[in-house]
Amino acid sequence: MSRSERVLVTGAAGFIGSSLVDRLVAEGREVVGLDSFDPFYPEEQKQRNLVSALRSSTFQLVRGDIRNADTVASLFSETRFDSVVHLAALAGVRPSLARPAVCADVNVNGTSVVLEAAVSHGKPRVIFASSSSVYGEREDGPFRETDPVEHPISPYAATKRAGELVAHAFHHAHDLSVTCARIFTAYGPRQRPDLAIRKFAERMLAGMPIPVFGDGHSLRDFTYIDDLVDGLVKAIDCDLGFAILNFGAGGRVTLLEVIELLEKALKVPAEIEWLPAQTGDVPRTWSDNRAARDALGFEPQVSLEEGIGRFVEWLGDPR
Repeated sequence: MSRSERVLVTGAAGFIGSSLVDRLVAEGREVVGLDSFDPFYPEEQKQRNLVSALRSSTFQLVRGDIRNADTVASLFSETRFDSVVHLAALAGVRPSLARPAVCADVNVNGTSVVLEAAVSHGKPRVIFASSSSVYGEREDGPFRETDPVEHPISPYAATKRAGELVAHAFHHAHDLSVTCARIFTAYGPRQRPDLAIRKFAERMLAGMPIPVFGDGHSLRDFTYIDDLVDGLVKAIDCDLGFAILNFGAGGRVTLLEVIELLEKALKVPAEIEWLPAQTGDVPRTWSDNRAARDALGFEPQVSLEEGIGRFVEWLGDPR
């Protein structure tokens, strides 16, 4: 492994991006963060995510869109990056169903712009944030990187698989080093307000019912943010040529079990509003993370109960 000293993080103000930025800055690395501050959720929350990083002289924030080739190229011209963590995306199944063309533009075209700039400016190592959604609708598991992934059930999943294919083409054509991180249901402090654990917790504290789509027995492989960030940092510092790796805790829990853990941590009961299952939602995610363990030493440490406890503590003082 060779340590990357200069890192570009796209989507730097988001949940995962800001958590990664804090880790890299704490390690003394030079970090440039690019974010468009898309109004999908309030900019104030994203700005709050970066309060700590902005105090550091080794962090620079740039407001810009990954689809703007001039903006992206100028960043690469100004700094000789050792690595790029490409997290920026129009995220989520439901937003992609509402805005499929925009989702494709951001997630596929934007990714191509970033990769093209990387090829033109020294070929830094690239980590591309893919998603467990590429595995589609499955009744078995655990999910392995060698499994077929040709049947996405949402535009978001399709764009993430397309991003992997574009990344492979850049690797093959230009010898660009790319690791595609298939991320499984990340949660923890700074989680987006539309994601289940945060949405449920906030509604429970407000005495409001929580929406549960389907029967509540859908399975998810919840992965704590610190474990995910640790894996991403290991990928930053390891040249694997081209690789696709699962970044998940390697477990599975039902939505109803998550609600029970939230009730315990928040010390308030949950009132459930039962709703029909939604288009695009997969019945389960479940990672086999052995390939990431073998390649990077990726070893998730935080149990779901401990992680929810840490999240609830942050929710009481979200700074």
